[in-house]
Amino acid sequence: MGVEAGAGAQVPGFGLVLAAFAAGLGSLRWPRLRWPLACVSLGAAVLVALGLAQPFWAAAVANAVDGFTSDLVVRGENPRRLTDTAFAALGLWVQRGAWAYVALGVLAQVLPVRGRFWLTLGVNGAGAVWLLLFAYLGFAAGLAITLRAAVLAYILAVILGLGWIGLLNLVPRRRTWPLFGALIVLCFGLCAQNLMAPKENFALYGTLSGKIAVIPATPQAVIDAVRSGDFPQGGGVARDLKTFKNAPTALASLGPAISAALLPEGQGTGPVLWQVQTLSDGHKTAAAAFGVLGLVLALLTLGGAIHRRHPMSVAAEFLVDTLRGIPMLVIVLYIGLPLAGAVKAGTGGFIDPPNMLRGIFAMALAYSAYLAEIFRAGIAAVPEGQIEAARSLGLTRWQTARHVVIPQAFKIVIPPLGNEFIAILKDTSLLSILSIRDVTQRMREFQSASFLPFAPYNSAAIFYLLLTLMAASLIAAIERKFHVKR
Repeated sequence: MGVEAGAGAQVPGFGLVLAAFAAGLGSLRWPRLRWPLACVSLGAAVLVALGLAQPFWAAAVANAVDGFTSDLVVRGENPRRLTDTAFAALGLWVQRGAWAYVALGVLAQVLPVRGRFWLTLGVNGAGAVWLLLFAYLGFAAGLAITLRAAVLAYILAVILGLGWIGLLNLVPRRRTWPLFGALIVLCFGLCAQNLMAPKENFALYGTLSGKIAVIPATPQAVIDAVRSGDFPQGGGVARDLKTFKNAPTALASLGPAISAALLPEGQGTGPVLWQVQTLSDGHKTAAAAFGVLGLVLALLTLGGAIHRRHPMSVAAEFLVDTLRGIPMLVIVLYIGLPLAGAVKAGTGGFIDPPNMLRGIFAMALAYSAYLAEIFRAGIAAVPEGQIEAARSLGLTRWQTARHVVIPQAFKIVIPPLGNEFIAILKDTSLLSILSIRDVTQRMREFQSASFLPFAPYNSAAIFYLLLTLMAASLIAAIERKFHVKR
């Protein structure tokens, strides 16, 4: 479950914060109990202001910052602990935030109905989302990661699945073909522009008796040619390379050990062994990207013209069929490791999502294909006569979907949607392959430390069984509420 040392002190604070947000939201769901629930919410906030939730907030803040670089936490301690100064400052901020919550709660009670609704929903809804989906829970960190990964991946999968359905239902119009034709020409034009960009000149200075110095800006193709000896003076003999920060540093290192330097032409000294002209890696990557994108758009446009469908509809159908044909573990590994690494390298480290986010996106993308098929089946089950009746009443395409198709399709697809949620809840165990410390990963860590053969696996199986049973009970309650025959 991921219970850290001293986690029992965090439970009362978590309970108080949860009671405050839950009672606030409950006052909207049950208006007759508005005043009792408001009193519970404000009372819990007062207890938080008095410091009863301080251990929970301290653990949440300590695990929200970088434990290696932040000055808020004590270095080298596990579980993380705030410094005394940070702990005292946090107490003041928690106290101010709790009293501000009390003030907003009192204000909400004197506002008109609409203002009270939106203020209460905004404050308590945002707080509940943070508490349940993002706040650190030291008394059950592994279990929280499993549940949060399943919920977030399911929500994102539903959004993506609806997006695939929207693309599948697109119909071509007059401007569709000129627009895609212009996009194809633009992509190939940008590809040609990058290919015709001015080439860079590089030269290899020195001798081949030792290692060769290179700098980061050198194109990879040139580095590979020098490493393998694939140049006239290289003789096909593999060479050892050493990377330096810039050209002056590389030149300063020349000596018996490092006898040559591969630098931009004109920046080196000594005899020139080899000269070459080549495109920069940036232009090569951009040309390849625009060329591939233009080719894909051309194929989609051709397929759409042949089958009289929108090109994006063809693309959505291809993606859905492709994602359903790839195993879940392969998708998690592909997105979590090589694809995320390529995105990080392509953006210079600007986009570097954590492993948790990579795993959630991978599972959401994989399950969106199955959910798209479920949504398509539900929409197809709505009688065509009702759609025609809505059109005859003057409803637009969006109004027909919003008021006629979606409400009926939702009731039909509740059972398969619930089944997919249970499946995604169990498949969160695959995220342990990315070193995400969910229930499965912590089970493996405990088994490695204790050498117990059965206890860790039995415990993990029991946890997943309890979670799926609770999910099945919730889905059954939703089915009874929205039963089609009722």
